[in-house]
Amino acid sequence: MTTFEDVIRFHGHACPGLALGYRVSALVLREFGPRSEDEELVAVVENNSCAVDAVQVMTGCTFGKGNLIFRDYGKQVYTFIRRPSAEALRISVKWSPPAETEEEQRMWRRYSSGERSEEVLKAVHDRKARKTEAVLNAADSDLFEVKRTEADIPEVARIYPSIRCDVCGEKVMEPKTRRRGGETLCIPCAERSG
Repeated sequence: MTTFEDVIRFHGHACPGLALGYRVSALVLREFGPRSEDEELVAVVENNSCAVDAVQVMTGCTFGKGNLIFRDYGKQVYTFIRRPSAEALRISVKWSPPAETEEEQRMWRRYSSGERSEEVLKAVHDRKARKTEAVLNAADSDLFEVKRTEADIPEVARIYPSIRCDVCGEKVMEPKTRRRGGETLCIPCAERSG
């Protein structure tokens, strides 16, 4: 089984968001079975936070395989669908971090304003470590609202031919091209010439 240390190695550091993604993923794997080797499991994530790195490592749902779908809603919500059924788990984070002291809040404000003194960095790292531990040790019921549902099954990943943009010469996936004045363009070149 993938450990939190494995997830940290991939992500680069431990933080509360990564711990939440780890816990979401562990719950899903308990409910839906093993990590996705191909596209058996689909994750629909509604944010691009640190948690999504844990989802990729733990569940095997990745952008490259086409079974990680990003919806930019800014919500700590994760829906997992097990193919070929339409069975899904929708997991929303309901956890509230432990209360902070006035000193912790003051240090965070200093950090947020750009200060990186040794004192501020230590306080911020201690704060992050305390929240991370709280997530790792909490009951699932304290962290998440879990709903069993049915979902539309997303298409499996499709492989498209790559063609060259007539302006920049870079390869682009065929369905992402735009036609302008008889030329085939990538999206950035089409936007510049439009």
